[in-house]
Amino acid sequence: MNQTTEHIAGLLDDAAVKAQAIEQFAPGSFDLDQAYRIQRASIERRIARGDGTRGIKLGFTSRAKMIQMGVNDLIWGWLTERMLEEEGSTVDLARYIHPRVEPEVCLLTRRDITGPINALEAADYLEAVAPAMEIIDSRYQNFKFTLEDVVADNCSSAGLVVGAWSRRFDRLGNAGVSIAFNGRSVLAGSTAAILGHPLRSVVQAARLVAASGHTLPAGSLIMAGAATAAQELVPDAHIRCDVGGLGHVEFFTGKKS
Repeated sequence: MNQTTEHIAGLLDDAAVKAQAIEQFAPGSFDLDQAYRIQRASIERRIARGDGTRGIKLGFTSRAKMIQMGVNDLIWGWLTERMLEEEGSTVDLARYIHPRVEPEVCLLTRRDITGPINALEAADYLEAVAPAMEIIDSRYQNFKFTLEDVVADNCSSAGLVVGAWSRRFDRLGNAGVSIAFNGRSVLAGSTAAILGHPLRSVVQAARLVAASGHTLPAGSLIMAGAATAAQELVPDAHIRCDVGGLGHVEFFTGKKS
């Protein structure tokens, strides 16, 4: 691994650990392939500190977002054990720089995914599904970044909260999704925004991970992608996400320090 990759990975890792934003990198500092190498190098730093990989998250799962960013494929990042926030608990916002929340569904694998799979096989690789929320937190100033920047920054992934598991895969298509802050709705959408159907995320996850030379072991989490835009988190709030047919997931944010 070259010095530039390690250096940038170190800057991004330090920004996450210290919850202090850094400046964006100059355009052309690295290409997309190198961005993924930087991403993995930053995750290896977490593993060296005793963290462990827990699965992956997908980004740009809506066609509109791909067009907005000028790309024609998804992006993806790693989930780690220390990203998991307990459902119903109070999340310490001081751990983050400028956190936002997105409504999602989380999929739990029951078989190793070692290569590409097709849509007919997707459900056979899954143990369960749950309503979930992802906390995203760009390590760049003002939450602004290029495609390469965000990939290097592990696709802004910072935390996740997962609700109760079920095997209601038949409820995933075009399910209504909403997030409320202190009982007031702030986001509403549909799981159809996630590649048309969240099970397609399993197919894409298998393709992307296989292309990177990795595998997803049984028991991995797949965050399928955001069903709506993200909402900025605020202190002293109750955050609840409802997914039609799957249930709800919630957490609290602490008071402002």
